[in-house]
Amino acid sequence: MIPSSSSYPELDLHRLTADEAVTELEAFIHEAYCAGIPAVRVVHGKGTGMLRSTVRSWLRDQRLVRSFRPGWTWEGGDGVTVVELGD
Repeated sequence: MIPSSSSYPELDLHRLTADEAVTELEAFIHEAYCAGIPAVRVVHGKGTGMLRSTVRSWLRDQRLVRSFRPGWTWEGGDGVTVVELGD
């Protein structure tokens, strides 16, 4: 289980298109992994769910991603995805 994410680096994808979000997310995940960071927070917002769906779909296919989960209530709930890195 991924612990609380208050101290993890955060990527805010608000106001980006799905394509822009994936580009930013890919670079962010790669940089965090290379830096040895165990987990990150991805803020996509709640809105229509388009970014959340895009982010989580993309994460499922990434070898650098060990697991991911929705944020807990105090982390932003379903507007945040917490990602555990590792291969």
